[in-house]
Amino acid sequence: MALYRYVKSTRTHPRSRGKVPILVSLLSISAGVGLLFWVGWPIVAFTIFTQSLFRSTVSPIAEDLPSPKSSFAPTVLAAGEAVSPVSGGFTNANAWFPTMPQKKVVTPVNTYTVTIPKLGIADATAIIGGSDLSKSLIHYGGTGLPGEYGNAVIFGHSTLPQFYNPKNYTTIFSTLPTMEEGDDIFVTYDGVTYRYRVFSMTVLDPTDLSLLEQRFDDSYVTLVTCVPPGTYWKRLYVRARLVRPTG
Repeated sequence: MALYRYVKSTRTHPRSRGKVPILVSLLSISAGVGLLFWVGWPIVAFTIFTQSLFRSTVSPIAEDLPSPKSSFAPTVLAAGEAVSPVSGGFTNANAWFPTMPQKKVVTPVNTYTVTIPKLGIADATAIIGGSDLSKSLIHYGGTGLPGEYGNAVIFGHSTLPQFYNPKNYTTIFSTLPTMEEGDDIFVTYDGVTYRYRVFSMTVLDPTDLSLLEQRFDDSYVTLVTCVPPGTYWKRLYVRARLVRPTG
């Protein structure tokens, strides 16, 4: 009598079974690479194309403008001194420039609206001297008021452009780098709508506060957000000048 009997198995050959985990692994790796590309490409694209373009072709302030009077003298940091741009949270406007805190100001109107047709932004609320960028745009306290001589500095939060929603204040300036010289910005302050036209776009380090200075030869609006998209490494300044009626 035989001690053993061999019966052919109906199961998949071991070599075939090994192909399934390999296939799952390849799919997982492909999905991970795709996700990294989806998240990283906007940052890489901005760094390679947009940021270098701003630095090489656009000057922060037109050369023919007279020397400004400055009511905001920026604090100059010692070499190597670091300032954390995220202290207090990404949506806390007071943490963006800790060396130059906002001034507490009292104005007849403490809110106004901003419309940027190029970005699909309509009547976004800006709060003068506010701090929570998740609830509104922030007009940096102590800077000029819309329609008046001076520089109205407006902060807006941004993230990856894939999440851009012009009605969501945590993503509202995500596509600000797509603005171009000649684009319009409309500001409605105290019942009057002012039209501003972009004339410069500049990328600076967080410690460079030069574009927050006040100049009183005209009325300006400066939009500020973090770049590259989804990071807080640099600051993008979009500067616009008031378009005055002719004739």
